[in-house]
Amino acid sequence: MTVTVLYSENNYPDDSVERRIYGPDVRLIVPQSSNSLADLSDEDCAAAEGLMILRFKVTAKDLERFPKLRAICRMGVGYDNLDRVAAAARQIMILNVPDYGTTEVADHAMSLALALRRGLLLHLEAQRADPPAPWRYINDPLLKRSGVQTFGIVGMGRIATAVALRAKAFGFRVVFFDPNLPNGVELGLGIERAPTLDALLAQTDTLSIHVPLTPETRNLIGARELALLPKGGVVINTARGPIVDIDALADALKSGHLSGVGIDVVPVEPPVEPVPELMRAYRAKEPWTIGRLIITPHSAFYTPQAWDDIRSKSAETMRAALLGPRPQNVIPSDSY
Repeated sequence: MTVTVLYSENNYPDDSVERRIYGPDVRLIVPQSSNSLADLSDEDCAAAEGLMILRFKVTAKDLERFPKLRAICRMGVGYDNLDRVAAAARQIMILNVPDYGTTEVADHAMSLALALRRGLLLHLEAQRADPPAPWRYINDPLLKRSGVQTFGIVGMGRIATAVALRAKAFGFRVVFFDPNLPNGVELGLGIERAPTLDALLAQTDTLSIHVPLTPETRNLIGARELALLPKGGVVINTARGPIVDIDALADALKSGHLSGVGIDVVPVEPPVEPVPELMRAYRAKEPWTIGRLIITPHSAFYTPQAWDDIRSKSAETMRAALLGPRPQNVIPSDSY
């Protein structure tokens, strides 16, 4: 039995990794270049039984071009760019790759938090100024000893667990909120649990977001929630942009309620004009952002090793779905 797998994007110099995993039972189609699903040929779409998706969205209209499709693999953790309702109506499996990039994103979140809380950017900008600042420490609310801070985490999945263990190792008191986990998770990790999101925010000095984007989590953190954080707080978001109101973040940072913000994600990616005020001010180096704001381009997941994992684990997941022995990493149709 031979099956056909179509890659929607070409993001690597060769397909040797994929061919090694798929073997002779899989016909592999990799486009020369594509900027959207619309760029894929009708012939390739008609032949595809498996579809690999990295950045592109897949809508119900897109699925009409794939009469033989049996599985879509999102080459990453999040799957909010796939129309799962339309796929379920066609009995098309939605798959993801939950076990890549965990350490990278956790390291990135902690790096953002520590760089801000240790004032690295404040000193960087002060010493590069003309003339440079005096050769001395900076007394600023942003700098705060880890051991007197509460590190609050929203969500406690794989990445958040890795972040919690890192924060704990740095001496933070770690508290999380996740209503979907059973009692006792906190005991296994040696951390604390807040009964509500509001209760978490009210005691959090440095907040890190680690939930998927769902109807429930969209705009989860807005102006009201940010106001609950103690003055001088830091917010880190390496999850999805729409989870946090980016305009409310700008207001809280500009007013001084927040002393620092680190984000790897924004509501629209890649950003389009008009970009949110937070990004505009960052690029313009407005004074209220200097040393207090870090924006990275959804790169938290990346190392060469993580990219190799995406390629190999995605291929393994698709092969198991199409050829067995049984599908892996299947996302239920009612899951968000």
